Amino acid sequence: MIDLSLVGIGTGNPDHLTLQAIKALNGADLILIPRKGETKADLAELRRAIVADVVTNPASRIAEFDLPVRDEATQSYRARVDEWHDAIATIWKDTILAEIGPTGRVALLVWGDPSLYDSTLRIAERVGRSLPLTIRVIPGITSLQALTAAHAMPINEIGAPFTVTTGRRLRDEGWPAGVDTLAIMLDGDSSFRTLNPKGVTIWWGAYVGMWEEIILSGPLSDVADRIIAARAEARARHGWIMDIYILRRQG
Repeated sequence: MIDLSLVGIGTGNPDHLTLQAIKALNGADLILIPRKGETKADLAELRRAIVADVVTNPASRIAEFDLPVRDEATQSYRARVDEWHDAIATIWKDTILAEIGPTGRVALLVWGDPSLYDSTLRIAERVGRSLPLTIRVIPGITSLQALTAAHAMPINEIGAPFTVTTGRRLRDEGWPAGVDTLAIMLDGDSSFRTLNPKGVTIWWGAYVGMWEEIILSGPLSDVADRIIAARAEARARHGWIMDIYILRRQG
């Protein structure tokens, strides 16, 4: 039986690592570090730095693996993601069996938290279909928490709800009914551009929690172009970008 710990490591600041996460990493026989290609090599390097800094157990082994990319030729978005997750699960299983066999404690470092717009838990469930395992989640700081902290703001108005959704849904379906505050994740197209900006305020951040952190905020009509320009420049400089934003309209 494999005891698999999915360890949330926060959004790029090593200080976000919890004591629970440190204990889980030191208790692992095998620590898995994913690699996402040359353009995101610094993400793997950060994981390596965290392991080097906090893991003191000499028996803990480290194994790195390359993540496959989604096949954009598959027309259906859901089918494309499912195929991708199946491929990742196979790599996890093969790496675990090659390194320690079917028994032991494994830790996988997960960006942010495994529970919020992250597919790690779904991939782990796939692994469990062919390799007996138990799954344990060690929570981490999410990009949403890091964003609200960076702007020193509460995400909700008093007694009011908010919705966490994706750029794709904002772009395709518009502003959800019944809420005035939105947290937008997984948006590669700056979908706030599709909105009527009147009365809307945005709090935006890229690389939140990391040393490269960029934050901008203000009326959407005033800062939208600045955000788009800053995003393009940062992506060109780093080769990748992770950003998130909150929108609030006048009720």
